[in-house]
Amino acid sequence: MPFLLFFVTLHTVFTKQHDKMRNSVTYLIIFILTLLTSCSEAEKTYRIGVAQCSKGPWREKVNQEMLAAQHLYEHDVKVDIANSFDEPEWQARQIDSLAQTGIDLLVVAPYEDIQPINDAIARVLKAGIPVVSFDRKTSADYTAFIGGNNVEAGLIVGQYIASIVRGKLLVSENPVPHGVRAKKPLVMEITGLLSSTPALERHLGFAKAMDELPEVEYICRKSDWSSDASCRIATQLIDSLRRHDPAQLDRTFVFCHNDGMATGVYKAVVEQNVEGRIKILGIDGMPGEGLEYVKFGHQIGTYYYPTHGEKIVRLALDILTGKPYERENPMLGFVVTPDNVDLVTTESIELMRQNEHMVTIHDKLEAYFGLYNTQHKVLIGSFVCIVLLVIAVVMIWRAYLQTQKAIRKRQELNVEEILFYTNSDSRTLRKVFETPQEEMPKPRSQDTIFAETLNESIRQNMSNPNLKMDDLGETVGLSRVQLYRKVKAITGLTPVELLRQMRLQQGYILLTTTNKTVQEIAFEVGFRTPGYFSKCFRQQYGKYPMELRDSTNMTL
Repeated sequence: MPFLLFFVTLHTVFTKQHDKMRNSVTYLIIFILTLLTSCSEAEKTYRIGVAQCSKGPWREKVNQEMLAAQHLYEHDVKVDIANSFDEPEWQARQIDSLAQTGIDLLVVAPYEDIQPINDAIARVLKAGIPVVSFDRKTSADYTAFIGGNNVEAGLIVGQYIASIVRGKLLVSENPVPHGVRAKKPLVMEITGLLSSTPALERHLGFAKAMDELPEVEYICRKSDWSSDASCRIATQLIDSLRRHDPAQLDRTFVFCHNDGMATGVYKAVVEQNVEGRIKILGIDGMPGEGLEYVKFGHQIGTYYYPTHGEKIVRLALDILTGKPYERENPMLGFVVTPDNVDLVTTESIELMRQNEHMVTIHDKLEAYFGLYNTQHKVLIGSFVCIVLLVIAVVMIWRAYLQTQKAIRKRQELNVEEILFYTNSDSRTLRKVFETPQEEMPKPRSQDTIFAETLNESIRQNMSNPNLKMDDLGETVGLSRVQLYRKVKAITGLTPVELLRQMRLQQGYILLTTTNKTVQEIAFEVGFRTPGYFSKCFRQQYGKYPMELRDSTNMTL
């Protein structure tokens, strides 16, 4: 086929020598591109489509790990991730769309067990595409499952509470009067959406642990994964205990199905002025979230729920390449306590940093492979290109001679036009249409434009405590990794550090120029809790917010 195309092109070139030079060059380009395309054979790259059900630090970490593992194993993988943002109907449509893009395997974390999602998964399996169910299950069939052992997670958290209760570590700020029998410690579980398997299995594991702990009074409240709902439930609990038995607050545990819900409980505790009395626990154990809450004392513990996105890619490759694999692949975690939180945080941050490096390496490999393929194609077609270039030189010379003739004719016709433009009156009139040099805008560097755009975006969204680096990256057209490199290069700070610094600067201004309370200022500049705001403020300025306000009042 390439040789046939070669002779056809030669015939076209020689029979149209009188055409313009650009037509000849077009024929050459078409021929070379067609030849190189026909000679190249791409190596097999497995395409994995991922249908994520939600957004959040834990799922973003999983996504990052899967992307980092694309060139980790003996076969190359291309991972395409779609997120339905807690919309099950949308996720069903995304599953169908991914299947139509020619993926080799589907990884799906179903939002909940509903018929549209189950039907979409069934259609993918019917099309001969393997399906790996990740983190969550539905009643639909699947090729393999991989994810955390949620029953074990709930059970381990319950056993951790049992160790505290039986170890007599509870100390009440309001001791029970002598002669009065103390009530049992109260344990409240706030569940996620029970139509999803993680919430249901965590509840089953935790309830089993509570059945084995008769020393406590156990109650369960159903919720929907949101921190706002958890905050309302916790507020109702605190109000009830205050009315009937205030001393019980010091003997109360609240277990939430994730750390995001636990922040809602902590918000209620702060607002009701009972911080430190109610013991809060969660699940996920992410840096900047659960691990940080345990470190600062907002929670007494969190369950480190494993991600291991690289294991998902490994399982997918085993399925696609016909290697042996297990259909059920549970992953175990552990409880993070104040005793081990520093070590776990250090290791987690280091692992996330390594994942970022892996993504960078992946990007460079993609560029390298692209360059390699291009060079390979060039070498294959080099001989043919030399022949065509010789022909092109001859035709360019002929076209050059014809062009020179046309230019001379054009010059003769343009004499009057040139005289008109060189006339002094014409020059005066032409200045009406020209912008003076001093009025032209001064050039601005790309870094200046980037910094101004990012600064404006941060200030507009500063009050949003859920502001993510991906959101800031979208405003400036950069990915998370690119945003990190750019901000680090310009400011010496990471994007998270820059955001925290700007929030603290705004808090400093509000403290010294308004009468707003510390709590109002903390929420206005995007901190979830006044306590965390005060701690960060002291680290930045060497004094607490109220100390700054008092010193300002004394100066005035």
